[in-house]
Amino acid sequence: MNERESLSILRDVNIEVGKGEIVSIVGPSGSGKSTLLSLMAGLDTPTSGQIIVDGTDLTRLSVEEVTKFRGRRMGFVFQGFHLIPSLTALENVMVPLEIARHRDPEPVARAALERVGLAERLTHRPVQLSGGEQQRVAFARAIAPSPAILFVDEPTGSLDVKTGEVVADLLFDVCREFRVTMILVTHMPSLAERADKIYEMVNGVLEEKKVKRSGKK
Repeated sequence: MNERESLSILRDVNIEVGKGEIVSIVGPSGSGKSTLLSLMAGLDTPTSGQIIVDGTDLTRLSVEEVTKFRGRRMGFVFQGFHLIPSLTALENVMVPLEIARHRDPEPVARAALERVGLAERLTHRPVQLSGGEQQRVAFARAIAPSPAILFVDEPTGSLDVKTGEVVADLLFDVCREFRVTMILVTHMPSLAERADKIYEMVNGVLEEKKVKRSGKK
């Protein structure tokens, strides 16, 4: 690619998500879903447009300011668990709380792990946990700081069907219970249809789809 050529990944994307709303984004591989998620979370910077979260335009902040804002207001769950191998489940969940200089991170981390059903796994390291348990630790780590918005990218992609359903139920239950806004990228229709809104990304263009309700919400 020479200097005059450019690559347009997303085009004329406009999306508005209300507080406590759960939105899913679907589309084929390479369509721009994960890129959109990174932009909305302030992990990447758009060439034009605005990204407004809770009244704050992330595109007007410095890298340091965006990082601080993200630590206070956002949580992340990805297909890869990204746990620190040398730390226990409890210590992994305490990491973002310690970074945020929480006064007493341990009881908060314990409560988060209990909420995801891992009260008996606090001292286990990632290698001692199943894939589903590791994903639940990652989820506990994401919700422990009480984020306003949760970004979730293919959370069940590396899990078997049964374990994936358990993790999905947990995600939706906790977000609805505490009115956490969730932006979910998934290739699974059954998961996407549990959201309040569904958007489809095709060749960098985002369109809202009609929600077909499954048996769960």
